[in-house]
Amino acid sequence: MAEFDEINRKITIKLVYYGPAMSGKTTNVMQLHDMLAPDLKGEIMTLETQNDRTLFFDLLPLGFRTQSGWLIKFKLYTVPGQVVHDATRKAVLSRADGVVFVADSQRSQGINNSESFQNLEDNARRVGLDFDVLPLVVQFNKRDLPHILSETEIQDRWSAAPWPLVFASALVGTGVKESFIKLLEAVYPALNKAFSLQETHQIGMSAFIRAVVGEPDGNPG
Repeated sequence: MAEFDEINRKITIKLVYYGPAMSGKTTNVMQLHDMLAPDLKGEIMTLETQNDRTLFFDLLPLGFRTQSGWLIKFKLYTVPGQVVHDATRKAVLSRADGVVFVADSQRSQGINNSESFQNLEDNARRVGLDFDVLPLVVQFNKRDLPHILSETEIQDRWSAAPWPLVFASALVGTGVKESFIKLLEAVYPALNKAFSLQETHQIGMSAFIRAVVGEPDGNPG
């Protein structure tokens, strides 16, 4: 649940990149950091395990001010994919407002993807998140590699899933911003319901997304 700070007129939203080890979660966040407007983002912070794998990764503060003067602030995290760091994954996932699940498109990674997605569902329930309504986007990354599942195969396998699917090559930036925007689209309705973004702060979904990604204003959303 987003943090509401009435005294400082600030709403803080937590978004998490989840997935198996080496699927490209950190690469997604670093590419996104490069894509966003400089005045929107803070410094990248990262902590690493002894073998240089990600233990905890914090990209932001990232944010913007509404016309009503409120600061809408985001914190983007990645979780460590290694099995031994499950406690850290649960801690990072706690109170998340939305998740991008980063899967590895390589045929050899099917079991790892499945186990990690099941781990996401299990941990979401353990930390009190309602997985059935949790805003979620599934990204199949590493489309630039050989021996990957075709888009048709993936779409067939996930045809019954309710979440948006995005195909990406985070190493070159393809699909990174699209995944983030899809997540913002999924997150906005709950935020609007909780904080009256449209009514109180005069910011609809499209304006909200433009403000977050730093695109020029068009017609109000």
